[in-house]
Amino acid sequence: MNLEVYVIGSRELSRGRSQGEVIGAALAGGATVVQLREKNLSGRELLALALQYRELTQRYGALFIVNDRVDIALAAQADGVHLGQDDLPAPVARRLLGPDKIIGVSVDNVDEAWQAQEAGADYVGLGPFFPSGSKTDTGKPVSLDTLRAVKAAIGIPVVAIGGIKAEKAGNIIAAGADGVAVISAVVGAPDVKLAAQQLAAAVRAGKEKRK
Repeated sequence: MNLEVYVIGSRELSRGRSQGEVIGAALAGGATVVQLREKNLSGRELLALALQYRELTQRYGALFIVNDRVDIALAAQADGVHLGQDDLPAPVARRLLGPDKIIGVSVDNVDEAWQAQEAGADYVGLGPFFPSGSKTDTGKPVSLDTLRAVKAAIGIPVVAIGGIKAEKAGNIIAAGADGVAVISAVVGAPDVKLAAQQLAAAVRAGKEKRK
């Protein structure tokens, strides 16, 4: 399960480009996971987009995660789902998805991370690390000390999220994160493939620094 370069799609931030174009470029640049996260589409529209994501991720050998919607994940044969604190509980999602799908849970402290692990999550998304223009419902930023504490408390991967840009990603990986998740830093970039390549390079540099 390679969660190192985790790109979350956004039609709003894609500069008018199609999701196929943007997600394809992100994957070509080195994204190891892509997440479908669209809050304002009908179920039918969301499924059509999910099938497009699924075809692209299979072509590049990357993971495909659906935010929130277990039904869409099942219908599109996604690799798993990502759940917020107010979404379906992880044990219920697991019952619906079966034992082989990936479940991620958003957390912002050690207690939530531990609870997510106990509930059967396969990874946690920890954040926000920095203020983010793409999500307005986030709490106060978490620190690298919080990241280190979460890593010490749980045994599942930790993906950092929230306003992260390539120039900050290396330090976050060096501090122990297993991956970084971004929205605007890649899908909102003028050159999506280049932005994904730069993020992937920063992750590699952070891993080297950690050795």
